[in-house]
Amino acid sequence: MISGFAMDELPEHLIWEILGRIRKTVDRNSVSLACKCLYETDNEQRISLRVGCGLDPANEALASLCNRFPNLTKVEITYAGWMSKLGKQMDDHGLSILAGYCPLLSDLTLSYCTFVTDMGLRHLASCSKLSALKLNFTPRITGCGILSLVVGCRSLAVLHLIRCLNINSVEWLEYLGKLETLEDLSIKNCRAIGEADLIKLGPSWKKLKRLQFEVDVNYRYMKVYDRLAVDRWQMQRIPCENMQELSLVNCIISPGRGLACILGKCRNLEKIHLDMCVGVRDSDIVSLAQKSSNLRSISLRVPSDFSMPLLMNNPLRLTDESLKAIALNCPMLETVRISFSDGEFPSFSSFTFNGILSVIQNCPVRELALDHVYSFTDIGMEALCSAQHLETLDLVRCQEISDEGLQLVSQFPRIRVLRLSKCLGITDEGFKTLVGSYKLDLLAVEDCPQISERAINGAARSILFRQDLSWMY
Repeated sequence: MISGFAMDELPEHLIWEILGRIRKTVDRNSVSLACKCLYETDNEQRISLRVGCGLDPANEALASLCNRFPNLTKVEITYAGWMSKLGKQMDDHGLSILAGYCPLLSDLTLSYCTFVTDMGLRHLASCSKLSALKLNFTPRITGCGILSLVVGCRSLAVLHLIRCLNINSVEWLEYLGKLETLEDLSIKNCRAIGEADLIKLGPSWKKLKRLQFEVDVNYRYMKVYDRLAVDRWQMQRIPCENMQELSLVNCIISPGRGLACILGKCRNLEKIHLDMCVGVRDSDIVSLAQKSSNLRSISLRVPSDFSMPLLMNNPLRLTDESLKAIALNCPMLETVRISFSDGEFPSFSSFTFNGILSVIQNCPVRELALDHVYSFTDIGMEALCSAQHLETLDLVRCQEISDEGLQLVSQFPRIRVLRLSKCLGITDEGFKTLVGSYKLDLLAVEDCPQISERAINGAARSILFRQDLSWMY
């Protein structure tokens, strides 16, 4: 009863609005059991569904749910943590049920669905409205299955393939390129797909807004460029002016080859992440900075000097020239992340304090994260006292920062969040100027052996503390 009225007596539009304001699935499930009208309204209103190990028997349960919710547009099926005792997984027949019962299906995610094969994707090819497909560890799916799907689903704008180890052909990529519908492509750890294969996207490059490409680190140095593919990269103009987000991990970037051809052509780029990409040169970053005036976020993780012996005395190593180009050409940059990979020795000869300082002084940096950057010392912390925009600072394994440097945080104009992890040079003494000031909204300290939880009490409105020193041994 609501104000003397039974729920069934309320106007239909009011019931619809009440249910529409309930966001959590568990709450909607409970409310829908209150009366018949709420149950029926929920059935009609529900457009998304997330299921997994609890489906048993899987195909029958899925059919029941799809029949109950006829207007589903987004479905996620995940079997993370699945064991045989939990019952049989959904198989190809389950995808046939989705295709038959969900005519409005536009967004589908399959994670750890190890019983799904190419036949299942052929069933999905009849879903004419499908515009987003995300596959995470579906080991029985091959390139043939992907091809059959993209041929049928001609409106596909989002495609994510993560750890799909049996996709060993890329005809689907060429076909997808000709459709010119793709806006978001993510390929991660699909061992048979190399950097040079991306040329097959052809005309679709001009519409692509987001590209994430990650090579399995164990296969990175086994990649061999096909000479013809390399020539195609060099001869064909890659139209990627609409690219807004670019993430490359464990890629080989060589002059005039593969992905090197697109750096410097992304005029509308807002976010870039380069993680252990061998061969990136200062000229690549300079070109990118000069063309990407809208850049808001940059994340660079590069090899330490001694973690990759081949890079010793190699002119391909990034230097301050890259950072200074970013400082001069990216007036909207708000997030900067710089990290060196784990190595026996730290890196001293790549980015220096002066390069990092030039970015901080010339760009409105709100978030700064430094990992294993030994060139950033107490002098760097002193320089941050004049950083008018800095709100969040993350320091990971920055061993040259001492208590004296940390005490300067209280003088940072707008700092609100401070995270410290695995910093050996900071002790309890470093927090004296922060305790009681409540300048920080959040202070997170993880795995710093000389910092105690007692010493940081009162240093921020919210405190997170964890101490696990196993990383040191």
